[in-house]
Amino acid sequence: MNLERFSLKGRVAIVTGAGTGIGQGIATAMAESGARVVLAGRTRSRLEETEETIKGFGGEALVVETDVSDRDGRESLVATALETWKQIDILVNNAGVNVRTPPEDYREEDWDHVVETNLKGTFFLTQLAARHMIERKYGKIIQIASLAAITGIPHIPAYTAAKGGIASMTYQLAIDWAPHNININSICPGYIRTPLTRPVEESERGTYILNRVPVGRWGEPEDIAGTAVFLAAPASDFLTGQLIVVDGGWMAGG
Repeated sequence: MNLERFSLKGRVAIVTGAGTGIGQGIATAMAESGARVVLAGRTRSRLEETEETIKGFGGEALVVETDVSDRDGRESLVATALETWKQIDILVNNAGVNVRTPPEDYREEDWDHVVETNLKGTFFLTQLAARHMIERKYGKIIQIASLAAITGIPHIPAYTAAKGGIASMTYQLAIDWAPHNININSICPGYIRTPLTRPVEESERGTYILNRVPVGRWGEPEDIAGTAVFLAAPASDFLTGQLIVVDGGWMAGG
C-alpha cells in the first residue's frame, strides 16, 4: 500500500475547539501528518498552547479566537483561513458545550446554549466551508458526534438532541455533496478523558463507566485523532455518510 494515501501534506485543516481535549489531539495529529492547521476556539491562551506544540515539531498552525455559535465569528474564521492559506481542504467540527441536568429540570436557556453551539453553529460553519470546497471540487468534513447520538445517556437532553442532529446531518450532507467530491463523516467517541468529561469521570458513574468499557480504560484524545486523520486523508476517499464509533468496545459490550 502507498502510505502517501495517509498523508495530509499540502492540505489546510480547520479544527474547532482545538485548545483542549479531542480538538487539541486532532489538530496536533493533523499537523504531524503534514497539514497546515487553523486552530479555532474561544480561549486564545489554550489555542496558543496547541500552536506551541505544533510549531515545536516544525508544523504550521494559525490561531483564530472565535465562537462557532456566533455568525460573525464563523464568517471571520473561514475568511481568515482563506486569506492566510488560500484554501480549506478539511473541516473538523469538534467545538461543543454541555449542560448536565435531569430533563424534568432542564432550563430553556441551557437548551438554547447547547443547541446553538453544537448543532446550529456546526451546520452553518460547515455550510461556509463547503461553499469553498464545492468551488474546488474537494473537501473532507469530519463531525465529532457522540455515543449520545446513538444510545441513551442520562441527564444531557440538549446534548443528545444536538449530537443526534449531527448524525442525521451527516447522512443528508453526504448525499448532497458527494457529486462535488466532498466526504463527510462523523466520529462518535466513547468516554474520552477531557476537561468536559472530568466531572463524570470523578463521579460514581465514572466508576461504572470504567468497569463497563471492555478495554478497561477511559479513552484519550489521541485515540480519536488517528481516526480523524484517516477520514481527512486520501485513504478514505470512498467513505462518506458514516458514523464511526470509537469507544473501547462500549457499544459492543451492551
